[in-house]
Amino acid sequence: MPVLKTLYVKKHFMQLCLLLCLTAYSLLSCDVIPSVSINGTPITSPPTNVAGAQGTPQMNIWYKGSTGVEIRYEDWKSPGNNEDTVTIVRFDLHYVKLSVAYQPSDPLLLSDWMQKEQATAIINGGYFDNQNNATALVVSNGQVSGSSYNGFGGMLSVDTHGTIALRSLHDQPYDPNNEQLQQATQSSPMLLLHSKATQFDANAASSRRSAVAVDKQGRLLFIVSPNMAFTLGEFADLLATSDLAIDNALNLDGGASTGLYVKAGSQQASIDSIAKLPIVIIVKGK
Repeated sequence: MPVLKTLYVKKHFMQLCLLLCLTAYSLLSCDVIPSVSINGTPITSPPTNVAGAQGTPQMNIWYKGSTGVEIRYEDWKSPGNNEDTVTIVRFDLHYVKLSVAYQPSDPLLLSDWMQKEQATAIINGGYFDNQNNATALVVSNGQVSGSSYNGFGGMLSVDTHGTIALRSLHDQPYDPNNEQLQQATQSSPMLLLHSKATQFDANAASSRRSAVAVDKQGRLLFIVSPNMAFTLGEFADLLATSDLAIDNALNLDGGASTGLYVKAGSQQASIDSIAKLPIVIIVKGK
């Protein structure tokens, strides 16, 4: 009997080891999603409303960072039951300034961009090709690169007076002869116009998503869904039905380019890009 018992224990021990090995292999085979941290605390699942939890903010509350900067976390769910914790940063334009950095010869991960720029907040910009050249117009500190989209897409810009604008290029085409811009990045598509989701052609794949928006009070927003949760159409619909009172919203280069860093007073958030980025949008205090 003792021998049989020993064989039984050994058999089940070997089965357990095999199961653990297979589990580890399956995890290593999955796509690796960059870690997301909130207030410096790494998380592997959405924040929960647990009273007294350290470094775990509540959902649907605006947390004040530095002057003119607020951050918020919301749990968004699509009709197909895809779900993600979305990070939203809102800026009062009276207290911040915006710039666009562009260096196709030396693209960086967003974490490296943040370290270089020491920004209040930084997010990925518009699309670029395999040589890291922008596929549309970029203006960085008055230096113009690329050509404007014609009849589609949108543009985030800063003119020589420091006025920040977000517009549809179909409704308001860029006119290089009559516009003097200090900063600009173009992307596509416009997701919202006058608070309504737009019509656009896009594949049905879910991906990491990022957008820049302006609300009805003229505040600027950076919005990021860091996991592969939503199609572009779902993301647009969720923006339209959110409580953010968005007027216009422009899709940014999502997928591997998606990233967001915030360091505003006591509020910090970090979502690193997977790809190195030649174009980023930077916000700093005035």
